[in-house]
Amino acid sequence: MSVLVDEDTRVIVQGITGGEGKFHTQQMMEYGTNVVAGAVPGKGGQEVAGVPVYDTVERAAIEEDADASVIFVPPAFAGDAVFEALDAPIDLAVAITEGIPTQDMAKVKKRLSEVDTRLLGPNCPGIITPGESKLGILPGNIFESGNVGLVSRSGTLTYQVVDNLTSRGIGQTTAVGIGGDPIIGTDFIDALELFESDPDTDAVVMCGEIGGEDEEDAAAYIAEHMDTPVAGFIAGRTAPPGKRMGHAGAIVSGSGTGTAESKIEALNDAGVPVGDTPNEVADHVEDFL
Repeated sequence: MSVLVDEDTRVIVQGITGGEGKFHTQQMMEYGTNVVAGAVPGKGGQEVAGVPVYDTVERAAIEEDADASVIFVPPAFAGDAVFEALDAPIDLAVAITEGIPTQDMAKVKKRLSEVDTRLLGPNCPGIITPGESKLGILPGNIFESGNVGLVSRSGTLTYQVVDNLTSRGIGQTTAVGIGGDPIIGTDFIDALELFESDPDTDAVVMCGEIGGEDEEDAAAYIAEHMDTPVAGFIAGRTAPPGKRMGHAGAIVSGSGTGTAESKIEALNDAGVPVGDTPNEVADHVEDFL
């Protein structure tokens, strides 16, 4: 089984006529993703990689019976693209774009409370159910179908942990990239809830980083609501306070929260072993299975 996407997911690519959109559409299709349409204002009637392009997401969703969208739109216009996806009759929108203005995402966050569509990202690598479907930029060749779910703020960490798991013959149900920006759609708790409800996910890996309190909140959720074992990894242990490290959300304010130490302590208190390296994370997962 899987969460959110599978071989039946019908995908729209927003920004399909741009360089990134076109390249990753081809990569997704080669992986086996069922890309059924593109959506670019003013480009309706064109084709990209044999995929019909529509002027709006709503029209693409209706005409091609699509249920998901992946967004490759430049930052200045990506907020509007997300709004368009949320207003269309689809279940899932995946925003790959990095650098969407925070004020735009604040408006998106409010809109999310009013619709049923789920948002992944922005500033995320996407989502993949190995051997079935991938939406985004994840390197499909390192993933293998199996029984471990993964949720991560970082694309690179996702790849490192998955590579360590796959090299040991440990496959994955679904890997979910939630994004590293301060304001995102689906968060750790949302993803953990999905994996807890999935009968085929026997263990979960949660990859976090410094900044914010999402990992501490997730630790409290794990302690109270999860029977599925969780292993963790926290990046940014050596980051100085007040300095952004990589992601826009990866900054420690100096208030005592948001540090690697506070996150690791919270996870340990919730019974979650935290690896010092991706390889150690794989060790913990092996102990679970």
